[in-house]
Amino acid sequence: MTDPETGAVARRALPLLDLTDLGETCTETKIDVLCRDAKAGPVAAICVWPRFVTQGARALAGTGIRIATVINFPEGREDCARASDDTAEALRDGADEIDLVLPYRALMRGDAALARDMVEAVRDICGTATLKVILETGELGHSETVRVASRLALEAGADFLKTSTGKSPVSATPEAAELMLTEIRASGRPAGLKVSGGLRSVTDAAAYLALADRIMGSDWVTPKTFRLGASSLYGALVQARNL
Repeated sequence: MTDPETGAVARRALPLLDLTDLGETCTETKIDVLCRDAKAGPVAAICVWPRFVTQGARALAGTGIRIATVINFPEGREDCARASDDTAEALRDGADEIDLVLPYRALMRGDAALARDMVEAVRDICGTATLKVILETGELGHSETVRVASRLALEAGADFLKTSTGKSPVSATPEAAELMLTEIRASGRPAGLKVSGGLRSVTDAAAYLALADRIMGSDWVTPKTFRLGASSLYGALVQARNL
C-alpha cells in the first residue's frame, strides 16, 4: 500500500477496534493504560477479563466507548449455568458486550443442542447488551463446521460472530472470516463480524476490511457491524493514521 492508502485504512480501522488485554499478567495498572489509549484512539470498545469490567466502566464512563468482557473463555466449556451466572455478574459490573466462547467441542462431536442452549441462555440474560459468539474457527477446522457453527450462533441470537479467542494455535484467517460473512449475509438478519487473534499490522486490517466490503457491500462496515479485536494492532494504526 502507498502511504495515503495506509493512512486511510488506519483511520477507518481505528474506530472499529476492540482494544484488548486478555493476558495472564494483566493488572489494574495495565487497564488504566488500556483505557487511556482507548480514549486517545478513540476505539469502539475495550475487551478485558471480567474482574476488570468495573474499573473499565468507571474509567470510560461518558465516552461512548463500550466495555466488553469474555465468558466461558478461553476453553469453551459446557457448563451453561456457569456461563449464565458469569454473564449476569459481568452485566451488573457494567459490561456492555459479552464475548461468549461457543462450546465448540460439543458441536464437533455432534451435540449441537448443548451449544445452542448455551448461546440462547446467555442471549436471554444479555437483554439489550451485545452478544458476540466466539466460534474458535481454528479448532473447528473443516469449512462446513464453521458454517454450521455460524448458523447455529446466529439462529440462537448472536449479534456478532467472532472468529477466535486468540489463545488457540490458529486464530483468525481470511478463509474463516469469508465463511462467517457469507452466513451472516444469508441469514437475512442484522448481525456483525468480529475478527480476533493474530492481527498486528495495517495490512492485516486492510485485508479484512476489503473482504467485508466485497461480501457485504462498501457501506456495511461500521462499529455496529464490524470489529477488529486486537492489542498490538493499536500502535500500528495510531502510527499510520496521519500518513
